[in-house]
Amino acid sequence: MLHYALPSPMTAALAALDRGRVIHYHNVTPAAYFAPYDAGLFRLAVLARRELATLVGHVDLALGVSEFNRQELDSLGFAPTGVLPIAVDTARITQPARCPAIERLLDDELVNFLFVGRIAPNKKIEDHIFFAEHYKRYVDAYYRFIFVGRYDAVPRYYAMIRALISEFKMLQERFIFTGPVSDQELAVYYRHAAVYMSMSEHEGFCVPLVEAMAADVPILAYGAAAVPETLGGAGVQFAPKDLEYAAELGGALAFDEELRTTVIAGQRRRLQDFGDARIVRDLARVIGSLS
Repeated sequence: MLHYALPSPMTAALAALDRGRVIHYHNVTPAAYFAPYDAGLFRLAVLARRELATLVGHVDLALGVSEFNRQELDSLGFAPTGVLPIAVDTARITQPARCPAIERLLDDELVNFLFVGRIAPNKKIEDHIFFAEHYKRYVDAYYRFIFVGRYDAVPRYYAMIRALISEFKMLQERFIFTGPVSDQELAVYYRHAAVYMSMSEHEGFCVPLVEAMAADVPILAYGAAAVPETLGGAGVQFAPKDLEYAAELGGALAFDEELRTTVIAGQRRRLQDFGDARIVRDLARVIGSLS
């Protein structure tokens, strides 16, 4: 089984086998997102999609991590296709980890909005900043936005985000970009988040949504690509991308305890669909189909 997301020598190695060949497609970010910021990543994304197409007719089963991905495989001509969700280790999020320095920083009167993932154009981090401007103006001035994940993958994009914060004359300390963190630190960031936010416009699955559900953090998400499928009706989704309206939703999730309780209960129900039993059952079905 080849987990496919980028070009590699393993693509040709898989195609050269005579049977039992499976790809598990995690999605390739459309190259257009990288075009304004990084020519190298633009080229890599183009090559990744071209290389994926070379496997058509050379695998016995093509799986997407979501129905969204499966449909893309179908459109390329793969057959048969199926869905096998990502197995998410939620124990690393729910562990009773302690990081006193981070806890002292986050345990104050500010409302913490959390994002987890690399700082990349498809994640639309700029929309978090626009959201913050609406939230500050119309809802509450006591806020903090935390971005957990690499910010050096697309330097020009990260520089644009920083420039946008300055352009709006926002307090720099209200926007924390952590870079990579340990599992213990990640658990602490989730535990101190009031709302998990996703403004992304392209996701093949979006693992942090499952992590946020496991951490009992209410989710506010723009409903695009595989996000609605992963949430399965849980969390609070909005579309079109009306950020003034989203800011009101964010305030409600942060302060309305009855709403928070209802949303968390729905997320707990949805989380059961990503348990180990389902993954084992689905994987056994995949293996059985190849025998």
